[in-house]
Amino acid sequence: MRSLSPPPEVVAVFGPTASGKSGVAEALAARLGTEVVSADALQVYRGLPILTNQPSHPTRLVAIRDLAQGMSVGEYAALAHVAIDQLVEALGSAVVAGGTGLYLRAALVDLGIPPAPAPGDRKRWETVYDADAEGAFERLAELDPAAAAVVHRNDRRRVVRALELAEAGASLVPRDDRLWSAGTRRSTLVAGLELSTDTLGLRIEARAREMFDRGVVEEAQRALAGPVSRTAEKALGLRELVELPADEAYERIVARTRRYAAYQRKWMRRIPGIVMIEADRPPDEVASAILEVARAR
Repeated sequence: MRSLSPPPEVVAVFGPTASGKSGVAEALAARLGTEVVSADALQVYRGLPILTNQPSHPTRLVAIRDLAQGMSVGEYAALAHVAIDQLVEALGSAVVAGGTGLYLRAALVDLGIPPAPAPGDRKRWETVYDADAEGAFERLAELDPAAAAVVHRNDRRRVVRALELAEAGASLVPRDDRLWSAGTRRSTLVAGLELSTDTLGLRIEARAREMFDRGVVEEAQRALAGPVSRTAEKALGLRELVELPADEAYERIVARTRRYAAYQRKWMRRIPGIVMIEADRPPDEVASAILEVARAR
């Protein structure tokens, strides 16, 4: 009989929207005697608990920023590393859950995030771009051909960022594919939640209806009554809820969520070493299946 090993220090749960990540993560954390760290780019914001499907159970890195504030991947990574390290050192393990693929990887690995621009650099390059967008792009092609090959010349934000980095001796395009490297900061199991397209579609529709029943329209109206950062404004459905009739907003949100879920599923299958787990069952059963794999490795 094979002896069971202790679980890895970090158990990560990834899956498309409405796949049940929060419930599974909470069940895992209860079994392991630890807490959950969120890896969701929009759950970091206060003021949108319904729209961003924030968990009811206390979760680290949820509702930590005002809507007017931005949040970069680098900032998130630093916070996530601290939270995970604290939990592992105090409780022996941590559970990471999320549907934002880049945030999940940022939590689990050292991505080598490019440096922040020096004071005044961004404004200077924005001025250069606004005066001569074509010339700015040609300058980027000279300084960093790899970045110029992946950035569209009309994408002002990314051209400016690429120029900042090139001037600082860095690049928007890493020399190696760090995002998909198998190495992690701590011993880690990444579990992917798998559902059929039809089942996931039904869950997306049901969750959208529940959001409307809980008052998501009023939540969006309150949020947009004040300042909202460009990062927070990316919350799926935020503008539709305010600008469209309820029925049309519902249909638009369901359609956009289905497309986003398809994107998440493609991302999920690119994560090195991910273990796919059938998720069309109660969260406790999914958590048991994940722990069985974790302890058998």
